[in-house]
Amino acid sequence: MARTKGSVGADTKTAIYAAAKKLIEAKGFEAMTLRQLAAEVGVQPGSVYRYVESKDELLQALMNLHMISLIENWEKLEGKGDDPVSRLKAFVAFHIRYHIERRADVVIANLELRSLGEEYRADVVTKRSQYETNLRNILSDGVKAEVFPNVDLEVTAYAIIAMLTGVCFWYRPDGRLSIDEIIEVHQKLVLQGVVG
Repeated sequence: MARTKGSVGADTKTAIYAAAKKLIEAKGFEAMTLRQLAAEVGVQPGSVYRYVESKDELLQALMNLHMISLIENWEKLEGKGDDPVSRLKAFVAFHIRYHIERRADVVIANLELRSLGEEYRADVVTKRSQYETNLRNILSDGVKAEVFPNVDLEVTAYAIIAMLTGVCFWYRPDGRLSIDEIIEVHQKLVLQGVVG
Protein backbone atom coordinates (compact mmCIF):
# COMPACT_ATOMS: atom_id res chain seq x y z
CA MET A 1 0.00 0.00 0.00
CA ALA A 2 1.32 3.45 -0.91
CA ARG A 3 2.28 5.71 1.95
CA THR A 4 -0.16 8.60 2.33
CA LYS A 5 1.11 12.13 2.52
CA GLY A 6 2.42 13.15 5.89
CA SER A 7 2.68 9.60 7.21
CA VAL A 8 6.26 9.79 8.48
CA GLY A 9 6.75 10.34 12.25
CA ALA A 10 7.69 13.89 13.19
CA ASP A 11 6.46 15.22 9.85
CA THR A 12 3.06 13.70 10.50
CA LYS A 13 2.83 15.24 13.97
CA THR A 14 3.74 18.64 12.54
CA ALA A 15 1.14 18.17 9.79
CA ILE A 16 -1.49 17.18 12.37
CA TYR A 17 -0.82 20.29 14.45
CA ALA A 18 -0.89 22.57 11.39
CA ALA A 19 -4.11 21.01 10.09
CA ALA A 20 -5.71 21.15 13.53
CA LYS A 21 -4.96 24.88 13.80
CA LYS A 22 -6.50 25.48 10.39
CA LEU A 23 -9.63 23.44 11.15
CA ILE A 24 -10.13 24.85 14.66
CA GLU A 25 -9.76 28.42 13.41
CA ALA A 26 -12.28 27.76 10.61
CA LYS A 27 -14.82 25.53 12.38
CA GLY A 28 -14.16 25.82 16.10
CA PHE A 29 -12.73 23.09 18.32
CA GLU A 30 -16.04 21.45 19.19
CA ALA A 31 -17.06 21.14 15.52
CA MET A 32 -13.74 19.68 14.36
CA THR A 33 -13.55 15.89 14.35
CA LEU A 34 -10.44 13.73 14.37
CA ARG A 35 -11.81 12.09 11.21
CA GLN A 36 -11.76 15.50 9.46
CA LEU A 37 -8.28 16.10 10.82
CA ALA A 38 -7.04 12.78 9.46
CA ALA A 39 -8.53 13.55 6.05
CA GLU A 40 -6.86 16.98 6.03
CA VAL A 41 -3.47 15.42 6.84
CA GLY A 42 -3.95 12.47 4.49
CA VAL A 43 -3.73 9.65 7.02
CA GLN A 44 -6.16 6.99 8.21
CA PRO A 45 -8.39 8.19 11.10
CA GLY A 46 -6.90 5.65 13.52
CA SER A 47 -3.39 6.89 12.74
CA VAL A 48 -4.07 10.21 14.44
CA TYR A 49 -4.07 8.41 17.79
CA ARG A 50 -0.39 7.55 17.35
CA TYR A 51 0.33 11.25 17.77
CA VAL A 52 -2.43 12.52 20.07
CA GLU A 53 -4.35 10.68 22.79
CA SER A 54 -7.49 12.77 22.44
CA LYS A 55 -8.90 16.01 21.11
CA ASP A 56 -8.32 17.60 24.53
CA GLU A 57 -4.68 16.53 24.52
CA LEU A 58 -4.29 17.99 21.02
CA LEU A 59 -5.85 21.30 22.06
CA GLN A 60 -3.65 21.48 25.16
CA ALA A 61 -0.57 20.79 23.04
CA LEU A 62 -1.46 23.59 20.60
CA MET A 63 -2.09 26.04 23.44
CA ASN A 64 1.09 25.07 25.27
CA LEU A 65 3.18 25.44 22.11
CA HIS A 66 1.75 28.94 21.68
CA MET A 67 2.35 29.93 25.30
CA ILE A 68 5.89 28.49 25.42
CA SER A 69 6.79 30.30 22.21
CA LEU A 70 5.26 33.55 23.50
CA ILE A 71 7.20 33.36 26.78
CA GLU A 72 10.49 32.38 25.13
CA ASN A 73 10.27 35.08 22.47
CA TRP A 74 9.59 37.76 25.08
CA GLU A 75 12.47 36.54 27.25
CA LYS A 76 14.98 36.63 24.37
CA LEU A 77 13.77 39.97 23.00
CA GLU A 78 16.60 42.48 23.06
CA GLY A 79 16.37 46.24 23.50
CA LYS A 80 13.53 46.28 26.03
CA GLY A 81 15.11 49.16 27.90
CA ASP A 82 16.04 49.51 31.54
CA ASP A 83 13.30 51.81 32.81
CA PRO A 84 9.63 50.80 33.30
CA VAL A 85 8.29 53.15 30.60
CA SER A 86 10.65 51.76 27.94
CA ARG A 87 9.90 48.19 29.01
CA LEU A 88 6.15 48.83 28.91
CA LYS A 89 6.43 50.26 25.40
CA ALA A 90 8.53 47.25 24.37
CA PHE A 91 5.94 44.89 25.84
CA VAL A 92 3.12 46.59 23.92
CA ALA A 93 5.07 46.41 20.65
CA PHE A 94 6.10 42.80 21.20
CA HIS A 95 2.63 41.60 22.19
CA ILE A 96 0.85 43.23 19.25
CA ARG A 97 3.39 42.16 16.64
CA TYR A 98 3.65 38.59 17.95
CA HIS A 99 -0.12 38.15 18.05
CA ILE A 100 -0.78 39.66 14.62
CA GLU A 101 1.81 37.34 13.09
CA ARG A 102 0.26 34.27 14.75
CA ARG A 103 -3.46 34.91 14.50
CA ALA A 104 -4.54 31.24 14.36
CA ASP A 105 -2.58 30.47 17.54
CA VAL A 106 -4.15 33.45 19.31
CA VAL A 107 -7.68 32.56 18.23
CA ILE A 108 -7.22 29.04 19.55
CA ALA A 109 -5.50 30.08 22.78
CA ASN A 110 -8.10 32.72 23.63
CA LEU A 111 -11.39 31.45 22.27
CA GLU A 112 -10.98 27.73 22.86
CA LEU A 113 -9.75 27.68 26.46
CA ARG A 114 -13.40 27.10 27.39
CA SER A 115 -13.33 23.88 25.37
CA LEU A 116 -10.34 22.46 27.21
CA GLY A 117 -11.09 19.77 29.78
CA GLU A 118 -10.33 20.60 33.41
CA GLU A 119 -7.39 18.19 33.66
CA TYR A 120 -5.63 19.98 30.78
CA ARG A 121 -6.63 23.57 31.56
CA ALA A 122 -4.47 24.15 34.65
CA ASP A 123 -1.20 23.72 32.75
CA VAL A 124 -2.20 26.23 30.07
CA VAL A 125 -3.50 28.74 32.64
CA THR A 126 -0.20 28.46 34.57
CA LYS A 127 1.79 29.32 31.44
CA ARG A 128 -0.56 32.21 30.65
CA SER A 129 -0.05 33.57 34.16
CA GLN A 130 3.71 33.19 33.76
CA TYR A 131 3.61 35.41 30.67
CA GLU A 132 1.31 37.96 32.33
CA THR A 133 3.73 38.16 35.27
CA ASN A 134 6.18 39.92 32.93
CA LEU A 135 3.71 42.78 32.50
CA ARG A 136 2.80 42.86 36.19
CA ASN A 137 6.51 43.13 37.03
CA ILE A 138 6.92 46.07 34.64
CA LEU A 139 3.93 47.82 36.20
CA SER A 140 5.17 47.05 39.72
CA ASP A 141 8.62 48.46 38.90
CA GLY A 142 6.95 51.59 37.53
CA VAL A 143 4.92 52.02 40.72
CA LYS A 144 8.05 51.55 42.86
CA ALA A 145 9.95 54.08 40.73
CA GLU A 146 6.96 56.44 41.07
CA VAL A 147 6.58 56.81 37.31
CA PHE A 148 3.23 54.96 37.43
CA PRO A 149 0.53 55.62 40.02
CA ASN A 150 -0.31 52.92 42.54
CA VAL A 151 -2.64 50.78 40.41
CA ASP A 152 -4.15 47.35 40.94
CA LEU A 153 -1.46 45.39 39.11
CA GLU A 154 -3.58 42.35 38.28
CA VAL A 155 -6.57 44.28 36.91
CA THR A 156 -4.34 46.69 35.00
CA ALA A 157 -2.34 43.84 33.45
CA TYR A 158 -5.53 42.01 32.41
CA ALA A 159 -6.95 45.18 30.86
CA ILE A 160 -3.77 45.92 28.90
CA ILE A 161 -3.40 42.35 27.65
CA ALA A 162 -7.06 42.18 26.60
CA MET A 163 -6.72 45.42 24.63
CA LEU A 164 -3.46 44.37 22.96
CA THR A 165 -4.61 40.83 22.14
CA GLY A 166 -7.79 42.23 20.63
CA VAL A 167 -5.79 43.87 17.85
CA CYS A 168 -5.22 40.56 16.07
CA PHE A 169 -8.99 40.05 15.78
CA TRP A 170 -9.61 43.28 13.84
CA TYR A 171 -6.24 44.03 12.18
CA ARG A 172 -6.14 43.72 8.38
CA PRO A 173 -2.89 43.97 6.37
CA ASP A 174 -4.67 46.18 3.81
CA GLY A 175 -6.11 48.45 6.53
CA ARG A 176 -5.57 52.16 6.99
CA LEU A 177 -2.73 51.81 9.52
CA SER A 178 0.47 49.79 9.40
CA ILE A 179 1.44 47.50 12.28
CA ASP A 180 3.99 50.08 13.45
CA GLU A 181 1.33 52.81 13.47
CA ILE A 182 -1.07 50.57 15.39
CA ILE A 183 1.68 49.81 17.90
CA GLU A 184 2.38 53.52 18.36
CA VAL A 185 -1.31 54.25 18.99
CA HIS A 186 -1.50 51.47 21.57
CA GLN A 187 1.71 52.53 23.30
CA LYS A 188 0.17 55.95 23.80
CA LEU A 189 -3.15 54.49 24.99
CA VAL A 190 -1.44 52.18 27.48
CA LEU A 191 0.88 54.86 28.83
CA GLN A 192 -1.96 57.37 29.14
CA GLY A 193 -4.04 54.75 30.92
CA VAL A 194 -1.27 53.83 33.32
CA VAL A 195 0.38 57.22 33.87
CA GLY A 196 -2.59 59.52 33.33
